[in-house]
Amino acid sequence: MAMSRAAAAIRRQHPSGPLLPPSRSMASLFGHVEPAAKDPILGVTEAFLADPSPDKVNVGVGAYRDDNGKPVVLECVREAERRIAGNANMEYLPMGGSVKMIQESLKLAYGEDSEFIKDKRIAAVQALSGTGACRLFADFQKRFLPDSQIYIPTPTWSNHHNIWRDAQVPQRTFAYYHPESKGLDFVGLMDDIKKAPDGSFFLLHACAHNPTGVDPSEEQWREISHQFKLKNHFPFFDMAYQGFASGDPERDAKAIRIFLEDGHQIGCAQSYAKNMGLYGQRAGCLSILCDDEMQAVAVKSQLQQIARPMYSNPPLHGALVVSTILGDPALKTLWLKEVKGMADRIIGMRKALKESLEKLGSPLSWEHITNQIGMFCYSGMTPEQVDRLTKEFHIYMTRNGRISMAGVTTGNVAYLANAIHEVTKQN
Repeated sequence: MAMSRAAAAIRRQHPSGPLLPPSRSMASLFGHVEPAAKDPILGVTEAFLADPSPDKVNVGVGAYRDDNGKPVVLECVREAERRIAGNANMEYLPMGGSVKMIQESLKLAYGEDSEFIKDKRIAAVQALSGTGACRLFADFQKRFLPDSQIYIPTPTWSNHHNIWRDAQVPQRTFAYYHPESKGLDFVGLMDDIKKAPDGSFFLLHACAHNPTGVDPSEEQWREISHQFKLKNHFPFFDMAYQGFASGDPERDAKAIRIFLEDGHQIGCAQSYAKNMGLYGQRAGCLSILCDDEMQAVAVKSQLQQIARPMYSNPPLHGALVVSTILGDPALKTLWLKEVKGMADRIIGMRKALKESLEKLGSPLSWEHITNQIGMFCYSGMTPEQVDRLTKEFHIYMTRNGRISMAGVTTGNVAYLANAIHEVTKQN
């Protein structure tokens, strides 16, 4: 009887016809959905974890490891967490995020004494690390400049394409990497900048280009900035490695400072995943330099409106960690020491890998290993050679030949060099 009454009530609510059983309903709605392709980077880690070999090496992961191959939590982060523990509530942050974190982030990117900060010309919001900052900007670009497109370097971090694609911003590419020299295709880059329609948007890696590790020199950045000025292009900087590239946050922000000196309006995505090791905290900042304070207020309000239906407001803990470290002189000094230590270890592993390959008598030049900078080395190996590394030596990396130098240690560098030599010596 109760079931009959329930059925009658359902029929009254849905007079158009009977409901399908749940299994049939779901099949008809979602039966066409195919499994998504595996992420090329995360898939490497999955394969590594499934390999039982004791000799396996993972140089695919884009996260820092110590010389024992272990994840690292910086001491400045531990101290910040000790200070935070029990002293903060768990209330929502505003839609724009932590004001203190944003202030410290702007000083890091634009300079401690930036006139743009003083004049309140920068619209800035806390973002879900660098990925979230890029996505917020892409949606902002689509909403307020719907006829624009984005020029993305070839190659770039694969998720850049996903971000602007899902924001429905048309994409174009510009020359960046020169395979023969394993360096910068500066001529091709400048040519593409000149050919792009006036007022185009360009995505630029501020430092430690991912995946190549190839950065323009200071003089080349100045030429790029000059050409942008002539063409009235808009530069959007993705700065995921400030401090982690060279060990000096000021040096790593040089490209941005050059563009600011030349009078550009810019956008900037910042991340604290690499340089503070806050990978899982999703701590970042999006900033856009505007004409004046009134424009900055308007732009920030619109960025907040875009964030509202996405995630409402950003997470608290990572913001507290970042603002505590950067806002305390002693903790900031400790962070500068620790981030330099991470960068120096990476630089040391580059030198060790290059020297090991040369000692093995490799017929190839490996100068590019030490010429490149940051977490990644674009080795020049082919997908087939990478496949051999995995199959024969249990060494895991993305098939484009990108080596995460964070996974190279004093304990495995000789093994890695020998394996690379074996698969490349016939070239």
